Amino acid sequence: MSVLDHAREEFSLESSPPALSHYTDAVRWGDVLFISGCVALDETGQVVAPGDAGAQARVVHQHLAAALNAAGTDFAHVLKVTVFLTDVNDRQAVNEVRKEFFGDSLPASTLVEISALVVPGLVVEIEAIAGIPA
Repeated sequence: MSVLDHAREEFSLESSPPALSHYTDAVRWGDVLFISGCVALDETGQVVAPGDAGAQARVVHQHLAAALNAAGTDFAHVLKVTVFLTDVNDRQAVNEVRKEFFGDSLPASTLVEISALVVPGLVVEIEAIAGIPA
């Protein structure tokens, strides 16, 4: 094994929905965690609360929490999020849920409106980059 092999760790979470393509839920590189885009699918791959941005944002943040916890970190150590919405007007509903999970921590953030997500009925997807405390 090379030195690089020791620096990279993949996380595939039992609580996550089945992967829809060739990826893992999160990848740790040293003290940085990259979390794949999370959507509101349940463990069987069914859409939770189709079309409801607030309800879906809650499920998405629960998926994010599971990935963070698996790597030994939390929302206070999230450095950057990218939020994808099918309707930018849902921003406030997502933001209210985000405040609950992040508390006083403010990550760098990008919001992008997109035409669709991978499964019909999904309206929000969030990916994140977090630090892992020593």
